[in-house]
Amino acid sequence: MSADLVIAALNMALLTRKPESVIHHSDQGSQYTSVVFGKRCKKMGVRPSMGTVGDAYDNATAESFFATLECELIDRRNWKTHTEARLAIFTWIEAWYNPHRRHSSLGQISPTNFERLNVQNKEDAKTHNPASCVNNSEPAQTKSSFDCDRQVNLIDTTQEVKNL
Repeated sequence: MSADLVIAALNMALLTRKPESVIHHSDQGSQYTSVVFGKRCKKMGVRPSMGTVGDAYDNATAESFFATLECELIDRRNWKTHTEARLAIFTWIEAWYNPHRRHSSLGQISPTNFERLNVQNKEDAKTHNPASCVNNSEPAQTKSSFDCDRQVNLIDTTQEVKNL
């Protein structure tokens, strides 16, 4: 894998997601330790983070994602061309995994819902109106102030752990 490939992936993520702040966690592969990748991160305001050598738990979330991708899609299909495979993987990620697949590490909600709740909770915390937090996993149910404060803290803590 080249630095150009990971820079292209980083650019795509930043362009499509427009995050407020980003910590990019990776292993110590040469593409991530390259000067060009470091410069791109700095230019885009991305804080790079690397795991320790030989730490099996360091990349557990990414390893789990790829195991799921392999089990749920790759092992079940064959493609005639690389283009077909790339389109199938993109569709699986963007149409199934991110918006619908629930994750135990995210409180049994999808990554898209987790992100939406995190953004909403941060906005509510800025306006000091925690009672307005809505539990999107159960429509039309308003959370109490205590539950919302707790959820903000859990989400912030979960995000910090993921970004270590």
